[in-house]
Amino acid sequence: MAQPTPHAASQSETPTTPGVVASAVYCKGRRIADIPVSEAGAWAAKPDHFVWIGLWEPDEPLLLEIKQQFNLHELAVEDALHAHQRPKLEVYGDSLFLVLRTAKLTDDDLILGETHLFTGQGYVVTVRHGPSTTYSTVRTRCEAAPALLKHGEDFVVYAVMDYVVDCYFPVLDQMAGDIETLESHLMRHPPGMAEVERIHHLRRDLERLRRAASPLLDVCSRLERFDLPMIDADIRPYYGDVHDHVIRVNDQISSMREALSFAFETSMIVAAARQNEVTRKLAAWAAILAVPTAIAGIYGMNFEVMPELHWRFGYPAALSVIAVVCGGLFVRFKRIGWL
Repeated sequence: MAQPTPHAASQSETPTTPGVVASAVYCKGRRIADIPVSEAGAWAAKPDHFVWIGLWEPDEPLLLEIKQQFNLHELAVEDALHAHQRPKLEVYGDSLFLVLRTAKLTDDDLILGETHLFTGQGYVVTVRHGPSTTYSTVRTRCEAAPALLKHGEDFVVYAVMDYVVDCYFPVLDQMAGDIETLESHLMRHPPGMAEVERIHHLRRDLERLRRAASPLLDVCSRLERFDLPMIDADIRPYYGDVHDHVIRVNDQISSMREALSFAFETSMIVAAARQNEVTRKLAAWAAILAVPTAIAGIYGMNFEVMPELHWRFGYPAALSVIAVVCGGLFVRFKRIGWL
């Protein structure tokens, strides 16, 4: 089927199709027009041009239109339609399909979004699902650097990946602050239910973030080292930079998980030490109080033949014995640190 002939559109023109955030064509690193999706395939076929389309939770008809425009693989389109995919990189002929997971913190809750990228000769399509951050910032930065944007589709893919990975760092910084505050509190106070629930919440979020970031190690490695379609040798070092950032993210996640475990274990050790200290004090006071209890018990048996009962100084003597023995025990326990 013959493709429609592209016609120039003004840059002020914006796509009105529901689900389409942006749809523009670029030539030699510069944006030349905003275009409707129906003309994207024709523009992508022009030499030195490429189309960058941004979608947010598109419906099936829109994705099928994108599939027809760029001859996308049906399995990749199916993944993009249903979302909930693990981060990955798949090659379909001369095109690539990437899945990325975005992350942000809202009211101390980790919210993960999902981004799918289709790229091939003359096109890049980003499909966002969930509460992920818009890529308008990425588009603006790329358009501000035409010398780099003229590399085409592979540079756009790098820019999106770099933005997604860099957004992990503010999340980790905030979580690191929470962990530091929690550590300080646990060193001063035994862990209560609120602290235990917070530790569980942080460990769960760190594990979710690890599952989002860890697969990117393999994705970046393949983009950096292997001969994949649409990835020029000049752009591969940029993917190496993203790879380094992903390594930092994963290392930081591992360190924070260990810090949480260490903080909890330390708090439990401190709580056990405090409990032992209280137990020693209780045992010392119990031993001291056992002396008057024993003496009072002996002379409270009411036997008739107990010489001390009829002794004039029996009562003062009993009190003196109690005072001396209890005083001696107190001094002894004080010296050994039980009191």
